[in-house]
Amino acid sequence: MKNKIIHILFCIVFSLAFSFGAHAQFRKEAFSQEFSDEATTSDTTETWFSFKEYFGGLSHKNELKIGTNFGGSFVFIGGQQIYEKKYWKLPVIYGGLGTTLGLGFHYKNIGNKDLSTIMFASAGLIYWGTLMDGAICFDKGKYPQPGKATIYSILCPGLGQIYNKEAWKVPIYWGCLLGAGHFLDVNNTNFQRFRRMYLQAIDPETKDLVPVPAETCKYYRDIYRRYRDYSVLALAAFYLLQVIDANVFSYMQDFEVTDDISMNVAPTVLTTDNQFAMQPTGIGLSLGLRF
Repeated sequence: MKNKIIHILFCIVFSLAFSFGAHAQFRKEAFSQEFSDEATTSDTTETWFSFKEYFGGLSHKNELKIGTNFGGSFVFIGGQQIYEKKYWKLPVIYGGLGTTLGLGFHYKNIGNKDLSTIMFASAGLIYWGTLMDGAICFDKGKYPQPGKATIYSILCPGLGQIYNKEAWKVPIYWGCLLGAGHFLDVNNTNFQRFRRMYLQAIDPETKDLVPVPAETCKYYRDIYRRYRDYSVLALAAFYLLQVIDANVFSYMQDFEVTDDISMNVAPTVLTTDNQFAMQPTGIGLSLGLRF
């Protein structure tokens, strides 16, 4: 019994001594921080698309969230420019799209695949530029806007990180995306190769031209097809990850981290709340975090 009392007293004294000198990188205000209504309603993409809201915004009867404005412009090209009242851009957009698409189909019909591909790619670039222009021009006078950071990363991987002033992440994500794209190309090339060899190996007329058995060709065909699918999943995962990163860390911009970093531990009396009064139940430790 005496040893038990000494042990308890030692723990109390040690806790008192520790409470004056313990430090860690925490700040308790961060755990109770709330975001304003403006940050969660006017600049987010986390809302369902509403046609009524979208066309009301285009007629300038109400304000649009950036997610609604961006989503509607995927189908109704030029909607972002109409909402921003920059009507002079509409002839440029529709004229460019009409010209490049028309030339693309024209060159396709006459058998010029190279020029046809260039024209269709130009139309896609104009469409992409229209969406990017709308995202850039959407300005509510607030920084950062999580919705804008998300859309930037959707349209151009890494741009959301640059918007969040975290450009050091761009080489990481682009390295992952390029690596996944490289393995996708290599694995798809080998898959097509062994698929072609397998088809030749099972054809009585061409099986003598294949230097390996059909079973071997089939084995490697399936292996590289699986690796190709894994590469597609990796590419999609890295793309999605950088979009999520841009959105999350745009919200995290509101967190304040100062040089006042500390953790205080102090003894306290544990109580139980009932319908009559607070009743003490024992002695414990109080942990205060600040970062």
